[in-house]
Amino acid sequence: QVQLAESGGGLVQAGGSLRLSCVVSGRTNNGNAVGWFRQAPGKKREFVAAISWSGGTTYYADSVKGRFTVSGDNNKERNTVYLEMNTLKPEDTAVYYCAADRDVVTMITSTSADYWGRGTQVTVSG
Repeated sequence: QVQLAESGGGLVQAGGSLRLSCVVSGRTNNGNAVGWFRQAPGKKREFVAAISWSGGTTYYADSVKGRFTVSGDNNKERNTVYLEMNTLKPEDTAVYYCAADRDVVTMITSTSADYWGRGTQVTVSG
């Protein structure tokens, strides 16, 4: 079992920045990748960014490339994945979720994963 807990959401003005954190605990030594997804009201969940633990390879949706950065902090006791969000736009407003899965490509293309956090709200005012 893997547990994920997001934090760092909030209200920010357009053009501002936020950093989300996802603490990953439990059986994290099995090669999971961790992804960030978001869902706005009335819209489908969409992929935002992901990082694979094995080589630190990162993946981004086109809509956030150049503005968002995903990174990981891997230590013995717990692992934390960050999503640094810059130059935020009102269309970035959504609930942001982190997720973990062994297959990063399937996770990205299907927007499904074995484990999910509860989400954190990000609101960007125009």
